[in-house]
Amino acid sequence: MERVNLLSNETERRKAEHIRICMEKDVQAKLVSTGFEDVHFVHKALPEINMNEINLKTEVFDHEFSAPILVGAITGGTAEAAKINEAIAEAVEELGLGMGVGSQRAAIENPKLVETYAIARKKAPTAFLMANIGGAQLVQGYTLKEIRRAIEMIDADALAIHLNPLQEAIQPEGETKYRGLLEKIGEVAENIDVPLIVKETGAGIAAEEAKKLEEVGVSGIDVAGAGGTSWAAVEYFRAKDVGNSFLERLGESFWNWGIPTVVSLVEIVNTVNIPVIASGGIRNGVQIAKALALGASLASFSSPVLKEAVKGSEQVKQLLSCFIGELRNAMFLVGAKTVQDLRKVPVVITGKTAEWLRIRGVDPEKYGRRKLGV
Repeated sequence: MERVNLLSNETERRKAEHIRICMEKDVQAKLVSTGFEDVHFVHKALPEINMNEINLKTEVFDHEFSAPILVGAITGGTAEAAKINEAIAEAVEELGLGMGVGSQRAAIENPKLVETYAIARKKAPTAFLMANIGGAQLVQGYTLKEIRRAIEMIDADALAIHLNPLQEAIQPEGETKYRGLLEKIGEVAENIDVPLIVKETGAGIAAEEAKKLEEVGVSGIDVAGAGGTSWAAVEYFRAKDVGNSFLERLGESFWNWGIPTVVSLVEIVNTVNIPVIASGGIRNGVQIAKALALGASLASFSSPVLKEAVKGSEQVKQLLSCFIGELRNAMFLVGAKTVQDLRKVPVVITGKTAEWLRIRGVDPEKYGRRKLGV
């Protein structure tokens, strides 16, 4: 029991540090970008639609979203986290969107922290909620018992297993045993009653791994590519705070590690036949529109929401409403009435993103040759 309490206290402390650092420090990628700057819509001077005709509704994972937007996993396990989850939940419920909670390991280790996650379902009784367990925990011994506890804790519509090998490698408490994880993911997929989504945490997923995940029964993939928040940077600041010069250097060296979001997204949608969530550095509705045009089923983001969630649900709602408005405007300017239409409009991919895709065997020019309705 004493060891469990120590683990719980350590996890809770780490989560509080993560929130503080993400709020106070610049932890964005510096030398790698998402690639959205290389993605260009072909403007339609004659869109031939009315703005009020645009329908943003979409159905993914057997759930209808009022717009293809999911607030990514942020936190849980601390008093401050409970307030953040409450604010986000109230906003997504009102807007008809969805959200994920942070890793639920803290509450599995210490049931007293369950409410910091369960508050999400209390405040969002009909919204799409995604439970969250770390892949490292599966390797360390989590069974279907713990998985089902995580799902039941928030009455989740889906379960996310997050992959964060980069962060684990730099974290002083990091768990770097990943051997056998794919098989365990397959076992979870086979034995739970909700969709299983595998997500990265800021370093992206390559096409080869996406295919393996699809083959073991995963229902969806969240790319979480490089170009947004760098968890190597977060751990850099944690190491700096305690004077661990080696881990500080390690965090700095791997600050910009990963597959850019757009590259990861395009690789995966050209490889699998399951829904793909675009995330990793998405900061406005135009980028959401680009992600959807490239084949994403949903777009997700965390950092911008965290900064508003600490202020309250109204601020989160205002931010999400801005994103929705920007998405609607982008769709108007390319003549797309629906999300399905948006996936058919021509998109020009240039620069480093186009070069990377060609090297990886994806023809970026095919996106520019598309026409609405073809």
